[in-house]
Amino acid sequence: MTANMTKDQLRELFLFTDLNDEQLDWVNREGDVVEFAADSEVFAEGDPAQCFWVLLSGTIALSRMIGGDRVETGRTDQVGVYMGAVSFYLEESLENGYASGARAITDVRLLALPAGKLALAFREWFPMAVHLLQGMLLGTRRGQAIAGQRERLLALGKLSAGLTHELNNPAAAASRATATLRDRVAGMRHKLGMLAEGKIEKDGLLALTGLQEEFADRVHEAPELSAVAASDQEDELTDWLEDHEVAGSWDLAPVFVAGGLGLADLERVRTVVKANASSSDASLDGALRWLAYTVETESLLREITDSTARISALVSAAKQYSQMDRAPYQMINVHEGLKATLVMFAGKFANGGIELVKDFDRTLPKIPAYPAELNQVWTNVIDNALQAMAGSGTLTVRTAKENDWVLVEIGDTGPGIPPEIRRRVFEPFFTTKGVGEGTGLGLDVSWRVVTNRHHGDLTVESEPGNTRFQIRLPLTEVS
Repeated sequence: MTANMTKDQLRELFLFTDLNDEQLDWVNREGDVVEFAADSEVFAEGDPAQCFWVLLSGTIALSRMIGGDRVETGRTDQVGVYMGAVSFYLEESLENGYASGARAITDVRLLALPAGKLALAFREWFPMAVHLLQGMLLGTRRGQAIAGQRERLLALGKLSAGLTHELNNPAAAASRATATLRDRVAGMRHKLGMLAEGKIEKDGLLALTGLQEEFADRVHEAPELSAVAASDQEDELTDWLEDHEVAGSWDLAPVFVAGGLGLADLERVRTVVKANASSSDASLDGALRWLAYTVETESLLREITDSTARISALVSAAKQYSQMDRAPYQMINVHEGLKATLVMFAGKFANGGIELVKDFDRTLPKIPAYPAELNQVWTNVIDNALQAMAGSGTLTVRTAKENDWVLVEIGDTGPGIPPEIRRRVFEPFFTTKGVGEGTGLGLDVSWRVVTNRHHGDLTVESEPGNTRFQIRLPLTEVS
């Protein structure tokens, strides 16, 4: 094949302006001028990268396949613009195929150069340039990999700190409750011995043990009282206990109120003791203390149960977040990953400055995805939103079905992203954070996970007080 172009025509193309006559002869000899009619495909994304194309006339559009749809990424009529196998100087790039597709908008003429032959000639003509280009490209990739790993480690460190804090609270509560429980069980044994010495008849002891079972069950149904209501009831019980010469009334009253007991319950205990004990005053004191230990023991057991359940829930959420023992690609419910990620950020909401709003469409079907990678997306976007709000605002996480997509929208009420920055937020290494505070790869990684790995789309809409990152994922697997 031959391009049948003169040297002067070739030098009009900015790529070839400084080539010598011998090099231009090679381009003319190895190149081929190809014409395409309007609305015809020049080359397709993913096809073997066989040619380096140079536009000679007409208008051409470049595109990427995202979520099964062709999304135009650029359009030009500038003569000399090149496309196709633009990384021909790297052998591996020819094996990977075209990174995008091209379609003729009008009738076009292009110069096609065989990528393999051009690579050999280019290495011969410009050996130093080849080394520089290879070094720059490989260095950039290596830097991105290292910075990306650092970005993930930073995110993991933040989440680990939050998770450790969240685990510490229920673990400490369970430990305190266990230590107190040991004392209360010992006290219960002691008071039971005192009751036996107090000459309470067998029927009286049976009646008290019946009340013990009833009061223990009531603990688990005790209503949550306001501070004022609890204080009023404690004062009422304290007065009753003092009237009946029960020592330490200020200690017993809060225990009974927390267990959901009132004056009527204490009167029932007094009635049993009065009918079955030779020394009713001493026996009433012992019986009430014994029952107080029972109520407090059940309360402590409930606290331990709640604490350990909280620990189990946190561990389960961490396992869901990290996707331990899970297949890398599977049908998932997006809400599971979102909830697990929010659990990892629970410490950020603890001080009350950030309000969390979850607006989930529970009718969404499962979708094919890489859940661990999507969790990284949720982490990056949520972390940016929380930093933007600087400890005060509303974080909204919304899901919905949008045609053939699942939409996940993460919004914040921060100051917003200016238009000049909004255009660059998904660029690698672009960051508005201070030196050492961020690598600028969080949103770039997120964009690549959503668009390249899941064939979806990631966009941002922003104005002061309303910034929304919208992640769209296909409902069905994209081949």
